[in-house]
Amino acid sequence: MPAKSQIRIFDDRIEFWNPGRLPEGWTVETLKEEHTSEPFNPLIARIFFWVGYVEEIGTGTNKIIKWCKEWGLPEPEFEIKSNNIVVIFRKSKLTEEYLDSLGLSTREKEIIQILKEKRKITSSDIQRRYGVSRDTANRWLNKLIRSNLIERRGKGKAVYYVLREM
Repeated sequence: MPAKSQIRIFDDRIEFWNPGRLPEGWTVETLKEEHTSEPFNPLIARIFFWVGYVEEIGTGTNKIIKWCKEWGLPEPEFEIKSNNIVVIFRKSKLTEEYLDSLGLSTREKEIIQILKEKRKITSSDIQRRYGVSRDTANRWLNKLIRSNLIERRGKGKAVYYVLREM
């Protein structure tokens, strides 16, 4: 009897279960690195490529990882369970409830929301947006750094802040 793909939806994640196995010598870590494509049925893979259902071969998992990072989501998890390859997408850990549990102020939560949308922010951006001093903006940013929510990048006048990968 043929196996079927499954989508399992939970409160905190979505799991995609697909029957199959990885090529000989591959691990789930191989899917996170640059890798070749080794389809089990090359003829079918070639036809899907020719008709445009596949853009590139061997890049899908890397694109999925990149998109999750761009969208502020945790990196997807790849697992082998029985005779299935499972891909798990988790929702962002940066929920209102989670941020409340850290004791963040309204402004600090707003900074996280801005970072989710714009991907980076500077102390000057915060000073202008809220009409506060550099010390106040830096105090908010430092609390977010200590909470392991953001990280500082760049040097000197080029310093900016981004969300930490959760």
